[in-house]
Amino acid sequence: MSTSDKRGGRRSLVGEVTSRSGDKSVKVTYFYKGPHAKYLKEVRRRTVVHAHDEANVCAVGDRVKIAETRPLSHLKRWRVISVIANAATSRSAI
Repeated sequence: MSTSDKRGGRRSLVGEVTSRSGDKSVKVTYFYKGPHAKYLKEVRRRTVVHAHDEANVCAVGDRVKIAETRPLSHLKRWRVISVIANAATSRSAI
């Protein structure tokens, strides 16, 4: 298998759907920790990305797995791979 046949180098993340921003589009927020620039204390940070939801199955509050993809529109650079936990399921467990 040559290197051109592979589809490597694509990141995948787990985040939470915070908004349904249109047809087949969602906003996904993911959190990560990084050091503060001056004090080097670990700080919790977040990033909001626009993702493509082909099947329109995501709802606000769902935990989803997203993967990097080619540019699909002006802002969308991610694609929803799967829904890990539904919003109703995760809230009832609390």
